[in-house]
Amino acid sequence: MIPEPPLDLDESAQIARDLIRMDTSNFGEGRSNGEREAAEYVEAKLQALGLSPELFEPEPNRASVVARVPGRNPDKPALVLHGHLDVVPADPRNWSVDPFAGEIKDGMLWGRGAVDMKDMDAMILAALGDILRSGRLPERELVVAFFADEEAGGGVGASRLVDDRPELFAGATEAISEVGGYSITVGGQRAYLLQTGEKSLLWIRLIARGVAAHGSRLIRQNAITRLAAAVAKLGEAEWPVRLTATTEELLGEIAKVLGVDPAETEPDVLALATGSASGFITATLRTTTNPTGLTAGYKHNVIPDRAEALVDIRTLPGEEDRVLEEVRRLVGDAIEIEIVHRDVGLEAPTSGPLVDAVRRAIGAHDPGAPVFPYLLSGGTDNKSLSRLGIRGYGFAPLRLPDGLDFPAMFHGVDERVPLDALQFGTRVLGDLLLDY
Repeated sequence: MIPEPPLDLDESAQIARDLIRMDTSNFGEGRSNGEREAAEYVEAKLQALGLSPELFEPEPNRASVVARVPGRNPDKPALVLHGHLDVVPADPRNWSVDPFAGEIKDGMLWGRGAVDMKDMDAMILAALGDILRSGRLPERELVVAFFADEEAGGGVGASRLVDDRPELFAGATEAISEVGGYSITVGGQRAYLLQTGEKSLLWIRLIARGVAAHGSRLIRQNAITRLAAAVAKLGEAEWPVRLTATTEELLGEIAKVLGVDPAETEPDVLALATGSASGFITATLRTTTNPTGLTAGYKHNVIPDRAEALVDIRTLPGEEDRVLEEVRRLVGDAIEIEIVHRDVGLEAPTSGPLVDAVRRAIGAHDPGAPVFPYLLSGGTDNKSLSRLGIRGYGFAPLRLPDGLDFPAMFHGVDERVPLDALQFGTRVLGDLLLDY
């Protein structure tokens, strides 16, 4: 076998590949491979830059890292720059590559976390390295954080640190993290999405009860049947379109590029004009109720007396209680509802100095490309930081090729990111930190 020639990777790609090769799968409900190895790796990178990071491990192997970076202008509030080290699990049987090998092919880095979000972790470290090794400082003080447990709500990660160590974030008023900054194509023009808000989160468990009996009997109070009916109602529910200030602005910008009147064009039509990005954007126009798990029974000829389902509900900010009431009505009184995890929705200002700085940074590397605000259908650790009054944005800048279904990479199969996009993002992020 002819050995593969060594690859000449830039720093961001090297770091991202190293992190991907550390299996930090988070299965939820306290089951995780753990982030300790990745946290120690990040800690060493920060120490090599002359910083003094702190490593926090509230539970065995569940580690986060936080460091302060001095800025040129101490009069400006600090900025939190954060990522998470855990990933969702990957079934290698469904992938065309080993999801934890960090394989390079077709000009891309493949593996679980390449998009969510070890790419951004790597760009943060590489951009900081470029700045600090050159003898410069960012414009303002930075709180650089790499959290555990984001994929399960941050209970032993960002949320725990916000509750137990709020002083770590003292002086910070804004934060930058994931799921924004990537390019889309609208009407033949490249544009970039800046994530300025997030939907609210409701993870619920449906519980149906019945009568345990022999599988040959006629049992009308079958827990599985009751549960199936409730799951079908939620999974097939058509929730109405509701526009927030963020989505109204986004749709207005899309309409402007397309040369149409947003008042006379259906919101879904405008969202679909963003191509693959519509996978996220259409979900921000309404509530979604997606069944994600089923548990019932233990033997083929035994009717169980209990059946459970998990449902992932994402509402528009502030609509959690109203939606929960409607969910109760849809599933009926015979179904118990247990709230597994609940978190707030967010909407940050879509204008101001930080947004202006983002536009300057993008404009310096992709002249003429507009930046559009958008509401994220998912959630980030910005939810936890919001409890400290910190306004969160998503800006992991990536210039992507047309045809790459980037939203499908999040929690999807064959997750990958172009190597040149990592280089682009590192440069843009570095310029932003020097400017803002």
